[in-house]
Amino acid sequence: MNNMHIMDIAALKNKFISLYGDNREKLKIYFAPGRVNLIGEHTDYNGGYVLPCALHFGTYLLLRQSGSDEIRLASTLSHDTASVPSDGFIKSHVKWVNYPLGVLDQFRERGFGFTGLDLLFAGDVPHAAGLSSSASIEMVTAVAVNDHYQFRLDMIDLVKLSQKAENVFVGVNCGIMDQFASGMGRKGHAVFLDCATLKYESVPLLLGNYQLVISNTNKKRGLTDSKYNERRSECDRSVEYLSKDGPIKYLGELDYPRFKAIKHLIPDETIRRRANHVISENQRVTDAVSALKKGDLVRFGELMNASHDSLRDDYEVTGMELDTLVEEARKIKGMIGSRMTGAGFGGCTVSLVNKPDTDMFVTSVGAAYRGKTGLTADFYIAEVGNGAGRIE
Repeated sequence: MNNMHIMDIAALKNKFISLYGDNREKLKIYFAPGRVNLIGEHTDYNGGYVLPCALHFGTYLLLRQSGSDEIRLASTLSHDTASVPSDGFIKSHVKWVNYPLGVLDQFRERGFGFTGLDLLFAGDVPHAAGLSSSASIEMVTAVAVNDHYQFRLDMIDLVKLSQKAENVFVGVNCGIMDQFASGMGRKGHAVFLDCATLKYESVPLLLGNYQLVISNTNKKRGLTDSKYNERRSECDRSVEYLSKDGPIKYLGELDYPRFKAIKHLIPDETIRRRANHVISENQRVTDAVSALKKGDLVRFGELMNASHDSLRDDYEVTGMELDTLVEEARKIKGMIGSRMTGAGFGGCTVSLVNKPDTDMFVTSVGAAYRGKTGLTADFYIAEVGNGAGRIE
């Protein structure tokens, strides 16, 4: 089991100087967290509610002014480096570089200019686990550049700018949840976000004797993009059908009783199930927030379970590996809620586990999962951290 470590800053500084030399300019250090979504899955692009929290692991960025007119980028996680002119950004063949470049490009679109910079990224978000390593790279870049040049954009602006970078420059049609959680997270709190309006509330996450355990399937996620786009178009079609009763833009605009009254307008049973997931999931998020405010963790766990079952049966985005982790988790005494988190088809589950039962949870679920899938799962105790900012 991995209790995620805090990065060794001194070692990172040495690495930076070995790459770029020492030019006596001040070295600044920034951090942006990854996130886990507690409940509210595939609701974000449907104008619905989500409930993520920031994690204590994420992406670090060391930044220094350079004397050149180049922006140089390196990462401790990749041998591939890049150097681009500070006055123009085109897409790089080095995949990870496009996340920070997209952010710089968005600043430039807004009329901000740059001088030469040396950048070193380092991260401890498990890659491709669905814990938002890409959003944490974007947010750490946005926060660092905004602070270094004193552009004075507020955090919500940086969140929107980072999402747009991913949509436009990287070419991934993501919702805003990941960047929002990375930017606006608060230690000990979840972020209750309305994705249609960006109204949000920090909800205390008082877990008492329980803790969040993230389980990584370690399954290569090949299906995600094609299935994700398919689900989005199915939701768009359900909106067209339901708009016969009165125009709506998003499924998130309908409450569950209203949907039940008009769901017959969707002739296709599969599309009806997709809509049923989104609208019932939206209801589960508001119920989960009420449960947290009352300190009713058992109810919160029940809603997590119901969320997974809906994602499995109605939305069909779980897959055998995630379902196995959840089924095995539910056999453990002291586990009160378990669900997939993220896009699905691999990635992670999040479970609410009684602290004394955690070791047993990890051992038993890990062994059963290996037996049934041939894969080895990784387990992380999730500590809920603060959003992006400068560290020193």
